[in-house]
Amino acid sequence: MKTLGLIGGMSWESTAIYYRLLNEIVRERLGGLHSAKLLLLSFDFAEIAERQHAGDWDGAGVLLVKAARKLEAGGAEGLVICTNTMHKLADTVQAAISIPLIHIADATGHAVVAAGVKRPALLATRFTMEQDFYKGRLADKYGLQPVVPGQAGRDMVHRIIYDELCQGIVKADSKSAYVEEVGRLRRDEKIDGLIMGCTEITMLIGQGDFDMPVFDTTRIHAEAAIEFALS
Repeated sequence: MKTLGLIGGMSWESTAIYYRLLNEIVRERLGGLHSAKLLLLSFDFAEIAERQHAGDWDGAGVLLVKAARKLEAGGAEGLVICTNTMHKLADTVQAAISIPLIHIADATGHAVVAAGVKRPALLATRFTMEQDFYKGRLADKYGLQPVVPGQAGRDMVHRIIYDELCQGIVKADSKSAYVEEVGRLRRDEKIDGLIMGCTEITMLIGQGDFDMPVFDTTRIHAEAAIEFALS
């Protein structure tokens, strides 16, 4: 089994979910006392979020590259960035290391295509919904047509992620707001699936809330990482 290097803490709420999933998947595959071989470097998320909202992606990139190199030097054989948004810097990080980076959008794209979904809604941080690094990859590499909410919907989804989920706060009314937004997109934009494109969203909603395919990027990414580790 290969050792995975995890860049986490963005936020630690979803990194904890990654840690559990990675170990559970290995136990399911190998049985007994088996667990994942992991190295974790966890950020103080406030330092990352400040740079995100200031548009200082170069500064954030310096931090991620430094973390990736530390994990590689520590013995990691594959890299997992435990967040969707920071895959904006995936190419920068990959160029700085010699080990492969398991890209969350690629894992998600494969899962969406395999399910026969063409026009999935994408709920995520404002950065992921509004910029092209994620939507463009899904479109260009996988032929998908991701749909994002309008301005008010994007603001609502983003606010709940940062003000609530990243701080461990899960509210029933926020869940209702997400479900209602997806319902509106289904009615008005003819979506045929949902990508939970922020790793904290799995804390709030899931497949049981909808009667169409839902793609939990946290689990999908963890499964892809273990496929690599056991290959």
